[in-house]
Amino acid sequence: MTSQVSSPAEQADGSVVGEQRKTAGVKDVRRLDRVIIRFAGDSGDGMQLTGDRFTSETASFGNDLSTLPNFPAEIRAPAGTLPGVSSFQLHFADHDILTPGDAPNVLVAMNPAALKANVGDLPRGAEIIVNTDEFTRRAMQKVGYGSSPLEDGSLDGYHLHPVPLTTLTVEALKEFDLTRKEAERSKNMFALGLLSWMYHRPTEGTEKFLTSKFAKKPEIAAANIAAFRAGWNFGETTEDFAVSYEIAPATTAFPVGTYRNISGNLALSYGLVAASRQADLPLFLGSYPITPASDILHELSKHKNFGVRTFQAEDEIAGIGAALGAAFGGSLGVTTTSGPGVALKSETIGLAVSLELPLLVIDIQRGGPSTGLPTKTEQADLLQAMYGRNGEAPVPVIAPCTPADCFDAAVEAARIALTYRTPVMLLSDGYLANGSEPWRIPEVDELPDLRVQFAQGPNHTLDDGTETFWPYKRDPQTLARPWAIPGTPGLEHRIGGIEKQDGTGNISYDPANHDFMVRTRQAKIDGIDVPDIEVDDPHGARTLVLGWGSTYGPITAAVRRLRTAGESIAQAHLRHLNPFPRNLGEVLKAYDRVVVPEMNLGQLATLVRAKYLVDARSYNQVNGMPFKAEQLAAALKEAIDG
Repeated sequence: MTSQVSSPAEQADGSVVGEQRKTAGVKDVRRLDRVIIRFAGDSGDGMQLTGDRFTSETASFGNDLSTLPNFPAEIRAPAGTLPGVSSFQLHFADHDILTPGDAPNVLVAMNPAALKANVGDLPRGAEIIVNTDEFTRRAMQKVGYGSSPLEDGSLDGYHLHPVPLTTLTVEALKEFDLTRKEAERSKNMFALGLLSWMYHRPTEGTEKFLTSKFAKKPEIAAANIAAFRAGWNFGETTEDFAVSYEIAPATTAFPVGTYRNISGNLALSYGLVAASRQADLPLFLGSYPITPASDILHELSKHKNFGVRTFQAEDEIAGIGAALGAAFGGSLGVTTTSGPGVALKSETIGLAVSLELPLLVIDIQRGGPSTGLPTKTEQADLLQAMYGRNGEAPVPVIAPCTPADCFDAAVEAARIALTYRTPVMLLSDGYLANGSEPWRIPEVDELPDLRVQFAQGPNHTLDDGTETFWPYKRDPQTLARPWAIPGTPGLEHRIGGIEKQDGTGNISYDPANHDFMVRTRQAKIDGIDVPDIEVDDPHGARTLVLGWGSTYGPITAAVRRLRTAGESIAQAHLRHLNPFPRNLGEVLKAYDRVVVPEMNLGQLATLVRAKYLVDARSYNQVNGMPFKAEQLAAALKEAIDG
């Protein structure tokens, strides 16, 4: 490793990010305010597990953090190839942060493919830790290296640490009754131990995790723990790593409370359970496994003690059909999927619109069209959520903005569905689903009361004085129809997809009735009570950046950069996409320029231009990755100047 600077390092904005101290006989320790680490290797090298464990220990230490897992769609992608590279990026800091970071400060590359796929993202001066055992002639030629990048000078602009990770791991495990191949599998734990030493991460949690994970294979558990400790000891004793780093806990970034690290899909799962408990309704999930939504099915299947029932259906249509049937029976019905599954579910969503039953349709968006990019992120299902059904079939649409916010978004989706008796579309995406951040666990009394009143008896009196039950007699405030549990005496009524008569629910082909029902269903959605959109505009800006969903972090980070540089820019972010907040039109018309960054080709921009007749400018990317803050800051600066 080349010599380390001993004076505090400065960022482009002039902020100090590090200082170094040295104690006699002890390695130097440098204090940083943040760091971005990327683990990269074959999809079978355990990079996601390694990153997840480092993240968990970082969360327990008290840093703010944001993660970006990135992996191939194949279960076992071709070893040693560029398409087979799996990576996990973690940004952690002693202050509030919003994104996984633009460029890694540290890259751990387990093979030549991992190095070649990721080195282009590194800034000059970054640290690279490479597993030299994998840099064979054949492995390097497979990814296009004509000569060894470890020796040809191409990495001279970086701090290179050549480490024979495989050899060291096998040597550390020689006392165990393992084959060489079995021992080599623990090299990711050796790397994790080394990085844990470098950044002063706690170790107890990882050792407990390994003991639990391999409880039925204690020899494997012991071997992984030994490799983990060997990596730590290697960092402590080798002369190649002369400096370790401290990133203090983010004590001022969080309100008082109990926190845990959480991914978007896990937060969504917990939000669904919380909503069912607050509604005092059983939760039913009808789902078909699909990336990146499957983790919700996996998680909810663990919570039978909370009245959760999960049904893994034979296909997408069966999954939503069962969920809608459960809603008819008085449960909080949920179905989870991604874009291709939404297409298959569209007819049943239309049926739920016609039946006017509460149903949560959760779409964890991914790259499309068709099968597209199953493990990459995109925001391209907005117009599908808005209009992707036959006939006039309006549904509310909401979108979380961070992994932790997925909890609140799930509760809000349930509130709307139960209050207004309607299916609700929740649009998360792969970036939120797999990414993670600290989450303050709410107190139960902070959650809304979602309890509903089922129909108990007759609700209408006929002209002759007879009392009867009308399934489509509406609440005058919400336009919601009564929710009658099947089997309740006197509340028998028809269901089905053919148009209903207003009030009675009888089949009706009357043109005037159909017109009335279509307009009434639309009016119900238009009348949903959603909060006004809040605008962050401390300097009276002329340019507004409007976002939705997972673009919140990159947009906010970009806005902070611009304001630090003296620019005036306003920011607003939408959670409710149908209906829009009632003050949105007024907000948009208050600015000379409106910029809408999206991971699609301009779907929200199309909607706001059509509805409010404002010249909203799109800034788009559809490369399967989230925006970078620097990239957005440059685009927004151009808009300000334009």
